[in-house]
Amino acid sequence: MTDKPGDGPVKTKASGLSRRSFIRCSAAGAGVADVGGGIAVMANRPPLSPRQQGLPRIHDWTAADIPSLRGRSALVTGGNGYPVGDRSGLGFHDALQLARAGAAVIIASRNQERGEQAVRRIKATVPGASIRFETLDLSDLASVANFAERMRASRGSLDILVNNAGVMGRKNREVGPNGFERVFATNTLGHFALTARLLPLLRESKSPRVVWVSSSRSFMGAIKLADLQLAQVYDYGAAYDNSKLANLMLAFEMQRRSAAEGWGISAIASHPGIARTNLVPDGPGLDSLEGRNHRYMPFLFQPPAQGALPTLYAATSHQAAAGGYYGPNGFLGLGGLPGWAGIPEKADDQQVAARLWATLEQLGDVTFGRIG
Repeated sequence: MTDKPGDGPVKTKASGLSRRSFIRCSAAGAGVADVGGGIAVMANRPPLSPRQQGLPRIHDWTAADIPSLRGRSALVTGGNGYPVGDRSGLGFHDALQLARAGAAVIIASRNQERGEQAVRRIKATVPGASIRFETLDLSDLASVANFAERMRASRGSLDILVNNAGVMGRKNREVGPNGFERVFATNTLGHFALTARLLPLLRESKSPRVVWVSSSRSFMGAIKLADLQLAQVYDYGAAYDNSKLANLMLAFEMQRRSAAEGWGISAIASHPGIARTNLVPDGPGLDSLEGRNHRYMPFLFQPPAQGALPTLYAATSHQAAAGGYYGPNGFLGLGGLPGWAGIPEKADDQQVAARLWATLEQLGDVTFGRIG
């Protein structure tokens, strides 16, 4: 039975020396976009799956290799994390480079002030850039529905959707406006409902793409359909890992459905490796395991602009494969230029993916191909 909002009291898992806690303790900390580094994660990095064997290597791809996107449109969720100090959001760099390549870009996030500031900064960097901000709170299904309605009323198609926005849980479980756990609602359910509601616009485009941002920590995730929202025992690291595994599975499942049902949409997944953002400061905080480890392993961090490259490759490269999964190709996949990312075996479980898809349709009150 699928968990519903507001079911019973929740226990918060205490920190300990479990395998997950050890991995998190070893992981890179405050401000990482993908809290997945450290010795344990290095040792457990998934290899290329059998279906990836023999694929051509990606050679030294950078933002300079993005093809012209003039006449194309792009939507980036969570693109308001403009540089502050030595940190910025990945979505900011996604939006910046898409605009620089000539796309008409929309940044969609819940923080209007920061979103509009991000637009001003991008326009200052790229004079003449076509970019604007729209309010969207992914944790609120009414906000998702209203945003999608505005999009469908104002345009006839959408070429690129980057499901980038993400949060990490705080130490105590929180819920959003609909009663859904905050990380699950923002990272997974909100993006799923948004994609479903924008499907008509995507299908009107020529060669549309949907990029689902996952994490190198997805191999630590688990899809427990009876407790997707950790309503029984809450652990902020598990909430994040589970949501990122779900996003990876949804990318693969969406591609299977697109191929089977003739949507004409390429669904692709990416992850950023380890990059310096505000994910942890805005989540469990600087006093968390991840936050403290930031001070001791600064060598693990790459600039956010580089962390954004696998997503930009997935969104724009003519060589990016539908159903592919891309991440950094440097040392142990922690940083570097885009390459093929190893797929956790559990992410290829098609039966679980189909059940997850059906569950999210129910919880999000959407049906792909038909707006509920």
